[in-house]
Amino acid sequence: MRVRTPNANTVEFNCGGFDTLSEALDYAATGITGLNFYSVRGELEYVLTYTELRERAIETAARLTTETEPGELIGLIAETSPEFAVMFFACQYAGVLPVPVSVPVTLGSNEFYKDQLKRICETAGLHCLLAPMSILGLAQEALAHTKIQVGNLDGSDLPTSVSGLRPFGADDMCYIQFSSGSTSSPKGIVGSQKSVTTNCRAIQFGLEAGAGDRISSWLPLYHDMGLIGQFLAPMMAQLSVDYIDSHSFARRPSTWLKLISENKATHSYSPSFGYEISAKRWRGGDLDLSSWRVAGIGGDMVREEALTMFADVFAEHGFCETAFVPSYGLAEATVAVSFSPLNTGFQVDVINSDIMRSKQRALPAGEETEERNRRALIACGQAIPGHEMKICDDEGVEVADRVVGRILFRGDSVSPGILDRDEGILSLTDEDGWLDTGDLGYWLDGQLIITGRHKDLILWNGRNIWPQDIEWTAEKAGGRHIPKSAAFKLSDDDGNGHIYLLAECKAREPEQREALLSEVSANVRQTVGAPIEVILVPTKSLIMTSSGKLSRMRTRQKFISGDFELESAVPAFAE
Repeated sequence: MRVRTPNANTVEFNCGGFDTLSEALDYAATGITGLNFYSVRGELEYVLTYTELRERAIETAARLTTETEPGELIGLIAETSPEFAVMFFACQYAGVLPVPVSVPVTLGSNEFYKDQLKRICETAGLHCLLAPMSILGLAQEALAHTKIQVGNLDGSDLPTSVSGLRPFGADDMCYIQFSSGSTSSPKGIVGSQKSVTTNCRAIQFGLEAGAGDRISSWLPLYHDMGLIGQFLAPMMAQLSVDYIDSHSFARRPSTWLKLISENKATHSYSPSFGYEISAKRWRGGDLDLSSWRVAGIGGDMVREEALTMFADVFAEHGFCETAFVPSYGLAEATVAVSFSPLNTGFQVDVINSDIMRSKQRALPAGEETEERNRRALIACGQAIPGHEMKICDDEGVEVADRVVGRILFRGDSVSPGILDRDEGILSLTDEDGWLDTGDLGYWLDGQLIITGRHKDLILWNGRNIWPQDIEWTAEKAGGRHIPKSAAFKLSDDDGNGHIYLLAECKAREPEQREALLSEVSANVRQTVGAPIEVILVPTKSLIMTSSGKLSRMRTRQKFISGDFELESAVPAFAE
């Protein structure tokens, strides 16, 4: 009978004394904690103690070094499995750089995934790609006309001969992560030993994770929030982790909650949509979520409605709303940038979105503010320990409270840069070490509030329109019939701009669809005061990133290419 690793350990808790991941695993392996992998129904399928992880990683690394040169890149299709964990750390001990790559959304023929996989592998210049047996054939098809060899993620294709280990040092790199929103030019973000260990320590301090704590996660290991926050950071703190993969979570989100309840997990993270679908699909049962004291939210804009719904549904099962910890992060900063204060829940700022669009000021909504111009935003705290954050205008001048500007971040967690095969690593920071995150936000009583991505802003007649305003309005007006939408702007040959809203629609009856079109169109027009063409598209046709976020850029490109099945539309009105 399999027995999960315990919460309590036999060695002294230590998170601050490691310069490399291999050093951290060397120490974690002296204890009895580790990783636990569960099925979609919550049955324990595999236990991988940190002791076994280190032993298997070192054995695999000794074989890996016989056919690789130091610093070469090896692609790892990052399924949530013991094999991925072992191979990732084998790379650390062998001195080769792992490149975690996403798993396909569905099995079988997947042309988009194969094309994406090929582009990433060729851009990175991989020595080889290792894939789990379940999608080995798909990976081989994707790279059939390249020189990149495809092997099994379990290491069975590696030579039996061994060579000496060459673990990374404190000044070396650690991994390359390709951004989940990559299009025709995938962007490889470098993680160094210094940036990763620094960020892991900041996560531990910021979330007060310590001896006896336990992590539960469904986040994919090819995304920074899963890879760093729910795999590497817990290992550096010698904490046990319980995993279900993201496909299992999508099928049965209650399993995530079941593991928290049964194993007394204290920390777990999810984007807002994870909390939302968990609440919507809960059918009742026995749960005790009272051990869960840090319920982190990250990976996308934090949504008040999702958190409130979750807290309301699970309050009777011991969940406390004060456990919510909204946060902000991005891969260019390893993952974590800011956490809201612990044990306080989430702070909501309801602002007048019409004023924000026209004047770049996030002023509180008053009693006289029309409902369509009220927008609820969530505070995401201050910079992680040992780091700095500021908000500036386009000229680089710091702005006052409630003035929207560009978010800049500085500290040792910032990535060394972007991998370029010809020019090496291209820095992401200015001469003073500041990273322009590409996000916009403002200060409220010392806490950061995110308003959106700078590149997603729609400029219309001198006003800034946030696509989220359009999308949230559409989804609210459409209710359960409009689960997702995407707003963006295009220009025609004459330079005239047009704003489009693609709305996934579940309704099938013509009369119902026409009514939805009319309702959604009227609401979004009232909200933003600009001409918008609303188009209904089939469900699951908008493009999502590997981390589950909407990719407006790729959805926009798909629309330009004429690849959408356009079911019905309401044209833009003339101003």
